[in-house]
Amino acid sequence: MSEILEVDLFNSRHVLRAARPAAAALSEGLLVVLPTETVYGIACRPDDAAATARLFDAKRRPRGLNLPVLAATADEALALADPPEEAAVLAATFWPGPLTIVLRRSAATATWDLGDEGETIGVRVPDLPLTRAVLERTGPLGVTSANLSGEPPASDRAALVETFGDAVAVYVVAKDEPLSGAPSTVLDLSDPANARILRQGDVSRERIDEVLASRGRLPQWVDSPP
Repeated sequence: MSEILEVDLFNSRHVLRAARPAAAALSEGLLVVLPTETVYGIACRPDDAAATARLFDAKRRPRGLNLPVLAATADEALALADPPEEAAVLAATFWPGPLTIVLRRSAATATWDLGDEGETIGVRVPDLPLTRAVLERTGPLGVTSANLSGEPPASDRAALVETFGDAVAVYVVAKDEPLSGAPSTVLDLSDPANARILRQGDVSRERIDEVLASRGRLPQWVDSPP
């Protein structure tokens, strides 16, 4: 049976009480639903192929859509990849925050089963104390929005439990109110000469251009969503 933890996201004692059992379940290869500053996510160990398979099955996610990875710090996130200078500049400006950067994988993540695309990895540092408290205990996690593939993200306890049931070991849910954020912007910098916005979120292409231009690193864009 799943464990459900209601948490005041900005109460440090609540955060610590929830982070411990969530991290313990994740370390065992189980699935956990937890809030980020954008939407609820469903999380697993990214280095455990059985755990990532559980997540794909629970979410009914096509394997052509790789799992993004969250980390507690920018240094930890960028160590999962082979980042160009542009990625380090954007990380210093937007992390923690709602920007996922897709990069070429490092040797450390080359064997992680995150989906069919084995050459790249999407990384982000979230801006929520609870999420980072879990990540500090587990290391990087594969995390994607908590919904069945193709459906809107679930925003409250009832919808989350109805969606995933006992496939999720621990649900960490915000006390009293649903989450109402938007998913992160997803920027593909695996080839900086062909940068692409894969999904538009709170961080705009114009803001990305502004930050990179200030360092003389304006990317070459290819077709992006409006």
